[in-house]
Amino acid sequence: MAHSHSHDVADYGPPRRGLAATLAVAVFAIAALALAAMVVLWPDSDKVPHDKNPYGGQGVTTISAKVTGVDPFDCNSGGQGPDGLPQVKGDCAHITATTDGGTATFDLDAARYKAGIKAGDEVKVLRLATKGQPVSYQFFDFQRGVPLTALAVIFSVLVVAVARWRGLFALVGIAVTVLALTKFVLPAFLAGESPVPVAIVGSTVIMIVVLYLAHGVSIRTTSALFGTLVGIGVTGLLGLGATAWTSLSGVGSENDQTLLATVPGVQISGVVAATMVIAGLGVLNDVTVTQASAVWELRAMQPSIRPASLFASAMRIGRDHIASSVYTLVFAYAGSAMTILLLITAYQQSLGTMATTEEIGTEIVRTIVGAIGLVLAVPITTAFAVLLAPKGEHDHDDRPVQPGRRRGSHAGPAGA
Repeated sequence: MAHSHSHDVADYGPPRRGLAATLAVAVFAIAALALAAMVVLWPDSDKVPHDKNPYGGQGVTTISAKVTGVDPFDCNSGGQGPDGLPQVKGDCAHITATTDGGTATFDLDAARYKAGIKAGDEVKVLRLATKGQPVSYQFFDFQRGVPLTALAVIFSVLVVAVARWRGLFALVGIAVTVLALTKFVLPAFLAGESPVPVAIVGSTVIMIVVLYLAHGVSIRTTSALFGTLVGIGVTGLLGLGATAWTSLSGVGSENDQTLLATVPGVQISGVVAATMVIAGLGVLNDVTVTQASAVWELRAMQPSIRPASLFASAMRIGRDHIASSVYTLVFAYAGSAMTILLLITAYQQSLGTMATTEEIGTEIVRTIVGAIGLVLAVPITTAFAVLLAPKGEHDHDDRPVQPGRRRGSHAGPAGA
């Protein structure tokens, strides 16, 4: 673990092979425990529902189509629909589309029509061929494969062009994250495994892989990893306690109710706590890596600074990062709950009244728990980094560094 990246943070001094070997053993032990726990929690394929697709029933198929005609017509004047929900006022539309097997016709309600559909759009439709009934069609969704693929390619090219190898490794990290979520975390949730241990184990494996891929194998990265793992554990425990304390059932939206009806065995309240762990991983990773890098840079600028002074200096940077990262969490959750916030405004209900509802309360608890885990991770990571950063000959010199000089630095092989 003595490999370094000199273009990132200045490393100096002789290689610390003994410390690197000790940390390597510790990291391998953590990884082995996480993998063993993953094996224990790995969902039984028989327990994961595979036949719950509501669009895959007998006589129901999803097919591709291209819109050739859009004919608006006046369909309603508002009021309540058959499901008791308010209908959108305005025109509906009669749609004609071509398919591989001929022509499909179907109607769009006002809400779908207002969302925008025009001739030439590629869509997916449901073909309903119930026995004894004429074939009919229903709108399912737009085909978004081409634009989504194009956006992903543009993003990947830019990341690699700007960040080069680090960007490429970060993309590999994203692939590892998606793989862990889709092959382990989500199936385990559906199989009825305890969500918080699953989230902690999955997040641990993801962070071990992602951190070393994106930031290189070094003692500095290891200090960030230790802080990240503590943050994951704290967030998981806090999420579990906060969910029970605030009586969050996890059934706060129509999707939650559909999930519970479709997969009765899922521990939906535990999933709420588990999402608090997973949702904060990105920001947590950012903060811990930044803190470790700050400690390394400060130590490189003044190798003989006292550990206490080094910790205090790094925490001044950390406090600024905490403030901006907490805002990041709040903005991210506010953006994801924008529809709910718009409804609150439309209903003219006070935020205090709506904050105690299941749906809004879940977002508030998720934000606060994620922020607490983030805040605690900063001093913990800083302490690990101060402990593991290269030491000067005498840790007593607190004099400021002269501009343009790194007092006590050496040009030997990198040891951090």
